[in-house]
Amino acid sequence: MRITGEGIWGEPKDRESAKAVLRRVVELGIDFIDTADAYGPDVSEQLIGETLAPYEKGTVIATKGGLTRQGPNAWQPVGRPEYLEQQVEMSLRFLKKERLDLWQLHRIDPKVPVEESLGAIKKFQEQGKIRFVGLSEVSVAEIEQARKVVEIVSVQNKYNLTDRASEPVLEYCEKEGIAFIPWFPVAAGKLTQPGGAMDALAKKHDATVAQLSLAWLLHRSPVMIPIAGTSSVKHLEENVKARDLVLSVDEWLELEAAAK
Repeated sequence: MRITGEGIWGEPKDRESAKAVLRRVVELGIDFIDTADAYGPDVSEQLIGETLAPYEKGTVIATKGGLTRQGPNAWQPVGRPEYLEQQVEMSLRFLKKERLDLWQLHRIDPKVPVEESLGAIKKFQEQGKIRFVGLSEVSVAEIEQARKVVEIVSVQNKYNLTDRASEPVLEYCEKEGIAFIPWFPVAAGKLTQPGGAMDALAKKHDATVAQLSLAWLLHRSPVMIPIAGTSSVKHLEENVKARDLVLSVDEWLELEAAAK
């Protein structure tokens, strides 16, 4: 999302820097990259395809469809089958893939029954153009409704240490063996401010609040796949170090108590 222009609109300020981030992602052993046709729009997918195709074995490129763009920071859901079909074909072209590893419905369109939207996607899956299907920003009831149409392997909802409105969805995913992909994974608010609980704990471990936020997500659940966006190689490398951050049981509990 962050390798596009301001407002997730248009080209990045430095196209070569964006490509350098993508190359470094693979070098660091990251094998899950999340994008969407709406990022740019199309810019993110094009950069990924240009930079990383043919892909390293085992690399999973997840994309999304179902949000249209009217300008910087403007988003509008469109779930009409013919629109989604067009976007799947364009994602395949831009990402330079014969089959999308994971396609996610970016938002459910309130004007279109989800059965119609996902019915079109199921046909693509049956044709071999999509391997797995996921959802984004959904409730438990919406996941269950979607699962009646097509198998759902992942859910992407807003979630972090200080914003846990999607806790019931995460618990449902854990119970059902569905991957949970938290967007906006870095905590915000009072807890993260200088002198706050997260700041003190991060300093104790010679880490940043962002690293602590990502480490907490990895600790929180075995189905968690954090997607920390960045446009900087330095920031990317900093984020990846979160997987090596080890806290004691008491420290995790201290963090939980502070968040509550």
